[in-house]
Amino acid sequence: MISLTDSLKECGAIKFGDFTLASGKKSKYYIDIKKASASPRILKQIAHEISIKQRTIKADYIGCVALGGVPIAVAVSLETDLPLIIIRKETKEYGTKGQIVGDFIQNSTVLMVEDVATTGGSVLKAIKLLKEEGLVIRHVIVVVDREEGAKEALADEGVVLIPLVRIGELLHGN
Repeated sequence: MISLTDSLKECGAIKFGDFTLASGKKSKYYIDIKKASASPRILKQIAHEISIKQRTIKADYIGCVALGGVPIAVAVSLETDLPLIIIRKETKEYGTKGQIVGDFIQNSTVLMVEDVATTGGSVLKAIKLLKEEGLVIRHVIVVVDREEGAKEALADEGVVLIPLVRIGELLHGN
């Protein structure tokens, strides 16, 4: 079976140029996991690898931040039979006006999944929101860790970052 690193390279998930990341940082490369999420084969591969790591983690729910994490979280939810919680980046101004999609029981554990982690800012906001709602988050599994501070920022909040692929593996090979 082809490695996830090779699958990400093969589908063109790494792009080179001048990019501004969600964190506001400038970068000479961009990791476009949406390219991988659009491929059923690679999305299944990601979900399978996350589900293997999930087996050693107590989780009642799979959580993610919209939009990048949604296809991954849905695939993992289908693979693990764990219900899904989606966190919107902002509260919507219509309908139920909620920021959290999905029903949950307080004091339950959520395994967060993320497409790419740079500083961890987006997932940290989501974690804080979920904790305010009475949920427990101890782990985040990310497809690609850019190794630019997310691991340390999450550790400061008592959360362990588990990458499937580190950026060095994508940029320089295995």
